[in-house]
Amino acid sequence: MSASAPLTKAQVKKETLHGYLFMLPSLVFFIGFVIIPMFLCIYLSFFDSNLNANVADKFIGLANYKELFQDPIFYKAMQNTLIIVVVSVPVVTIFSLWVSSVIYKLKDWALSAFRCIFYLPVVTGSVAVTVVWKWMYNNYYGIFNYVLKGMGIIDKNINWLGDPKYALGCIILILLTTSVGQPIVLYVSALNNVDQSLVEAAKVDGATDKDVFWKIKWPSIMPTTLYILVITTINSFQCFALIQLLTSGGPNYSTETVMYYIYYTAFKTYRFGYGNAMGVILAIVIAVLSAVQFKLAKEK
Repeated sequence: MSASAPLTKAQVKKETLHGYLFMLPSLVFFIGFVIIPMFLCIYLSFFDSNLNANVADKFIGLANYKELFQDPIFYKAMQNTLIIVVVSVPVVTIFSLWVSSVIYKLKDWALSAFRCIFYLPVVTGSVAVTVVWKWMYNNYYGIFNYVLKGMGIIDKNINWLGDPKYALGCIILILLTTSVGQPIVLYVSALNNVDQSLVEAAKVDGATDKDVFWKIKWPSIMPTTLYILVITTINSFQCFALIQLLTSGGPNYSTETVMYYIYYTAFKTYRFGYGNAMGVILAIVIAVLSAVQFKLAKEK
């Protein structure tokens, strides 16, 4: 069978044009709602802007950034955010991989049931999930206090969301339960795509299950792991809805995150330029951590 003739310049141009036309709706959305706002955020971070149409924005250079690095609340918010990231990212990744390794060989109906159970919190509205957790954490009639008192672990009710010792941990627990659904689904698909002939050959040669996992399965699912690490990191940095609905950053800024502080500064105190400066710093931190994750994953 003869090889197909190479495409002419006109055909290449036509196919390229058709490709861009298919991309056009997504491209317009991406430029209009991602690229342009991103540059506006950077631009307005150099201004004293308060969203008042009757008052012109005043150029102040790096004043917002200078104030930002002297703001104790911003440092507290960044500290809380980093704690959320450091705890949630490895826990979500390890737990998701463990669950996926257990269930991916189950029968189709059982696998579908488990995936549905773990993915349900992801598709459930954040407000509904928050209302349920708020009831569970209630310091008068919440289920946590009821169970712990019944087991004799505590003597009196704990104000979970009102005590700085427990509030951030409570937020992280909710975040963990709503973050494992997608990684589990992705890991199940990745494990099912591992070349089984390599697994069987390794077992014939006497490899243990541990050897098979680290030598064959782990390298095969590394791209999925990298994606999960990056996405989970970004989602953890952007923790906002739980804070707004449960604690509003309290008590005593113990659950204040950078995203909530940006919202509060820009839309509650109307310091839009200062809020944009925080957004720029947050984007840089996320970009640096994502780059580090990519580099470490490539080295492995």
